Amino acid sequence: MSGLRTLAPTARYLGRAECEAIAKRVLGFSAADETRVTVNSGNAGNTRFAVNQISTGGDSYNATVSVRVVIGKKVASAGTNRLDDESLRRTVDTAIRIARLTPDDSELLPELGPQQYEASREWFDTTASLDPAARATAVRTISDPSRAAGLTSTGFLEISAGSQCIANSRGLFAWTRQSQCAFTTTVRTPDGTGSGWAGADEHDWARVDPAALGARAIEKARRSMNPVAIEPGRYTVILEPTAVANLVQTLGNAMNARNADEGRSFFSRQGGGNKIGMKVVDERVTLLSDPSDPACPGASFGPDGLPTRKTTWIENGIVKNLAYDRLWAQRQGKEPSSTAGTLRMIGGDASMDDLIRSTERGILVTRFWYIRPVDQRTILYTGLTRDGTFLIENGKVTRPIKNLRYNESPVFMLNNLEMLGRPVRVSATESGGPGTAIIVPPIKVRDFSFTSLSDAV
Repeated sequence: MSGLRTLAPTARYLGRAECEAIAKRVLGFSAADETRVTVNSGNAGNTRFAVNQISTGGDSYNATVSVRVVIGKKVASAGTNRLDDESLRRTVDTAIRIARLTPDDSELLPELGPQQYEASREWFDTTASLDPAARATAVRTISDPSRAAGLTSTGFLEISAGSQCIANSRGLFAWTRQSQCAFTTTVRTPDGTGSGWAGADEHDWARVDPAALGARAIEKARRSMNPVAIEPGRYTVILEPTAVANLVQTLGNAMNARNADEGRSFFSRQGGGNKIGMKVVDERVTLLSDPSDPACPGASFGPDGLPTRKTTWIENGIVKNLAYDRLWAQRQGKEPSSTAGTLRMIGGDASMDDLIRSTERGILVTRFWYIRPVDQRTILYTGLTRDGTFLIENGKVTRPIKNLRYNESPVFMLNNLEMLGRPVRVSATESGGPGTAIIVPPIKVRDFSFTSLSDAV
């Protein structure tokens, strides 16, 4: 394919000029009232390991074109990964044929015109050029020490690097490139009773320390052997940053203005409207999204080409903003907002040791698993602890305990806040793959609700 930008065998993508040329061709083929073209291209690579050895690996490249057309008030889309004129023209024709068969969209808005965008900070050559040999070396920094310790390591290293372009018939054009990597590992003891986990999610591979991840997972596995059962109930908990992110991101995902205004959300105000301006959590809690955050960068535009911007969602416990899409913003007389796919929670200065030393009796949680919604009106979730759950007594971690099921809301949790540690970026997806760029502190919380025991490791 002519025009491909190549850094290494694992880093290919369509540059700005190539995307612009494809978009112009597609727009020229379309006789629809409005047309939007989205071009995605790039590489994906992964290395999986199990039983202390690499089991699978692969690298792939793809370029896709999605065409969205509007005819009157009818909308449809079609896509292809073939970039020749015949294929692009056929994709446009398919979208138009489908649109003519669809009912009118009563909430349709016109396409955006030209926009101004900030430069993206999501691209790093260190990630884009991470080839299979380098990934294998990273895996060995975990698998070799695990084998030497008589333990079993498994894990997954995944990278992506590519570009995205959005253009439309009203003159909008946006192009960016991004890279991201995620590396997670689970280490188990031979008797199957101990399990430790560690993970990282970064745009910049240089920020990932595979040896440190392995050492952390090995230590957790050893310390969690032969766990004892304790009674479920309400406990003081110290949540490591990954566990905090597992729940705090559900709060971020719930901050939708339309759901709130229509009475379908925790952020709905009794009697109508939403909770903007109301205090909902501890005054030490501030949540924000900033696409230009160097440690936690985000996309410079959303799926319709709307520019992203820094947004403070909660400041000192008070709701400052909710997410307004273009339609709801127009109806409510607000500025639309496109989320950047990032979240940062401001923390404190306490270390993990400080949090533990301050706790007379409590539970230390590494992470949560099988996280599922229970009640959207309270953002109540259920799930399980996993890969290292420990009892704290008299300011010390004393013994491993069996995993517990929780029923808890990030709102309740952040209203019962006692201490905050130093924020760090974490991997917070259940799959272990790249996810929301999120930075959170470890926290100490009182009255966290555990409802039952689990024999699962």
